[in-house]
Amino acid sequence: GGVLTALAVANQTIAVVGPLLGGLLIAVGGWRATFALNVPLAVAAVVLGLLRLPKALPASGSTRHGNLASRLNLPGMGLFAALLVTLLLFLMNPHLRDWYLLALSAAAGVAFAIRELRAATPFIDLRVLGGNTPLLATYGRALVAYVVAYAFLYGFTQWTEEGFGLTPFHAGLAQTPMFLLAIGVSIVSGRSTGVRGKLLLGAAGQIVACLVMLTLTGDSPLWTLLLVALVFGVPQGLNNLALQNSVYFQADPERTASSAGLLRTFAYVGSMVASSATAASFGQHADTGGLHRLAWVMLGAGVLYLLLTLFDRTLGRASGTGTRAPA
Repeated sequence: GGVLTALAVANQTIAVVGPLLGGLLIAVGGWRATFALNVPLAVAAVVLGLLRLPKALPASGSTRHGNLASRLNLPGMGLFAALLVTLLLFLMNPHLRDWYLLALSAAAGVAFAIRELRAATPFIDLRVLGGNTPLLATYGRALVAYVVAYAFLYGFTQWTEEGFGLTPFHAGLAQTPMFLLAIGVSIVSGRSTGVRGKLLLGAAGQIVACLVMLTLTGDSPLWTLLLVALVFGVPQGLNNLALQNSVYFQADPERTASSAGLLRTFAYVGSMVASSATAASFGQHADTGGLHRLAWVMLGAGVLYLLLTLFDRTLGRASGTGTRAPA
């Protein structure tokens, strides 16, 4: 529990800096600066990894290269990339004329599943899903929870600039209350490893925040924007930690790392759905009507998240009893 709380707090702390730094970079160097910054950061990460991470045990030349290629599972990576790219291309502008993209995505998904189930070292271990209904339910909750979270990060920020008139820097500043409250909520709630209460309160927080979003207009006082961000801080701090705790207690202990990786995968799929919903709601301009359409989508996802939690009777096992539930 303590380690997961520390990770959650670290993520939230970084998230405080992210919107502010992003807004500042856009104001100074345009949107390309936000991507250019990743180049030196990536180089620094590689260098620090080489210097600080434990070294692998030495092996003979040919065997070592063969094992490395096998562990990387390049075919699995390629199929997974094809699945995501074709799906994202369709979601960016959903239309019946682009049905072939869905067909390609489905074909890549089937091929990816077959490859991963047969691979000795899978890129994504799909075996963790076999027969583990509680874990599948957690992944479903994560998907809809992150649809709401990312839709707020994407859509609300665009609207504060185009629909409300804030600068990029001030738009990032307006989200600071959310991340600051999320840090406090993570620290307080991290003292308990029980998840059901956190998930229910997180779902309720998302629903309330979406309802407040429906009241916003271009003439709303600034404090209402800060209020929305503040309300979103509660589920932001609760959901991340509760979902991580759920995976820890529901996953097969031997596949905890793979299960945690799949949680992030479902989160990123949620971000893709959120970006598509944002684009469909706003169109060419992030006006108040588009914000309200997006809020309705978010509200539907929040209600689904609540229902998935209310009717999941297995959540009682994902608690701080000192034992982990079998897969």
